[in-house]
Amino acid sequence: MYVKICGIDSDASALIAIEAGADAIGVVMNQTSERRLDFKTAERIIRSVSNAVDTVLVVNDMTAHEAAHTANRLGVTALQLHGPKYTSSDFTEAISIHPVVWRATSLSHSSNVTTGAFGEQALLLDSHSAGSGKRWDLTPLKNNPPQGKWLIAGGLNPENVSEVINTIRPWGVDVSSGVESSPGIKDHRLIIEFVNAARKTPK
Repeated sequence: MYVKICGIDSDASALIAIEAGADAIGVVMNQTSERRLDFKTAERIIRSVSNAVDTVLVVNDMTAHEAAHTANRLGVTALQLHGPKYTSSDFTEAISIHPVVWRATSLSHSSNVTTGAFGEQALLLDSHSAGSGKRWDLTPLKNNPPQGKWLIAGGLNPENVSEVINTIRPWGVDVSSGVESSPGIKDHRLIIEFVNAARKTPK
């Protein structure tokens, strides 16, 4: 099970995620997000992990062109274009600059949940209100899940991640608010508990 801890707020949180066994960390640069980082902070965090895990830049309000160049400057593994504003042409442009791009959307924003439909290497399905920590109806995914590399997000936490994995069998899981003590502040104990719960779920 691929595990991503998103909205990393510090070098210390990144290190805890690595030590817990996460596969990826995400840094957020959305201006409207409580988890937003400035460039220097994001860069410091990315450098601190020294390729120990995948690193993902998450954006929803930059142009695809700006986001891809920012991803290159940061040296992240992947760029995550999050939300309905990004079109297939945006993905084409971003991929021409930064070749590894993930698409993040929700069932309420897009009916096309085929992994790679926009050229993306991974698909992330989230709540219609990303970062809210709210659970959403996973029923449509039980019998018709995406294929390939796709992650589930939205309302996950250490207590429910095992159930979600068993219900819809995603390729990976993504958590942010579910491992926080308050909005934007990561709880290191919860990060460890989340990774352990995801890892212990029988395949």
